[in-house]
Amino acid sequence: MAPILSIRDLRKSYGDGAEALKGISLDIEEGEVIALLGRNGAGKTTLISTICGLVRASSGSVTVNGFDIVDDYRKARALIGLVPQEIMLESFQKVKDALHHSRGLFNKPRDPAIVETLLKKLSLWDKRDAQNMTLSGGMRRRVMIGKALSHQPRILFLDEPTAGVDVELRKEMWDIVSELKADGVTIILTTHYIEEAEAIAERVGVINGGELLLVEDKATLMRKMGSKTLRIDLQDAITAIPDALTAYDLKLEPGGETLFYTYDSTEKRTGITRLLADVNDSGLRIRDVATSQSSLEDIFVNMVRD
Repeated sequence: MAPILSIRDLRKSYGDGAEALKGISLDIEEGEVIALLGRNGAGKTTLISTICGLVRASSGSVTVNGFDIVDDYRKARALIGLVPQEIMLESFQKVKDALHHSRGLFNKPRDPAIVETLLKKLSLWDKRDAQNMTLSGGMRRRVMIGKALSHQPRILFLDEPTAGVDVELRKEMWDIVSELKADGVTIILTTHYIEEAEAIAERVGVINGGELLLVEDKATLMRKMGSKTLRIDLQDAITAIPDALTAYDLKLEPGGETLFYTYDSTEKRTGITRLLADVNDSGLRIRDVATSQSSLEDIFVNMVRD
């Protein structure tokens, strides 16, 4: 099956020679949730804006369900819903009218049933007659999502959807994304919140300096690149690591009661069994042993480190 979104060697340069996008290529399948992770200024918003036709690429191509975003702009754009980072709503407009208006922008006929379904799904039905300016920040962001979905697109772009919101609202937004995915909507979100990508995405792309460094299934990425750490708690504190253990590159915590051993979990031989035997032979008494996995944050920081 052909991807719902296909990006090929996408580049964007400005008059001063600055390159915002440097040959990005990416295929996205229908119904998946992918997070594009990167620092502020990495090129995430420029990429979304280019895909949505708001910024013209210097070279490369983008097709949405086979429609070229330049040659077949109207057909391609009709398949895309965009929720920008900034909340842009008419203050005195009623919530339900905001969604009806957005449908009209895509030449969609007025359909109260579709708007009602969306408002209920986004927990906005009770606010349907309220003016936008009376809503909380979280409710206004929900209205933005409703507007983006009002013309029934197949792809939804969320540009930093939880930037500047509190933790509780962030988790509410994650729940909304999960519900939209269950409805078959393809979701591409940009974020610099590691936990956001880790919580809701199936694939993670890392953007830095206008380049797409990688795109991987989240679990595969963490399995391939995430190291593990073995924590060895000792019964008695030590002041230095015994010479017999120097080959393991162990780290000793300041208190002297814990040793840390980092290893690659994908290797057939991790060296753990031999290490524990050598620890015992060196006269150290082990109180407890535990392992921990690198987080997506650890992987991201290592990839974009200057």
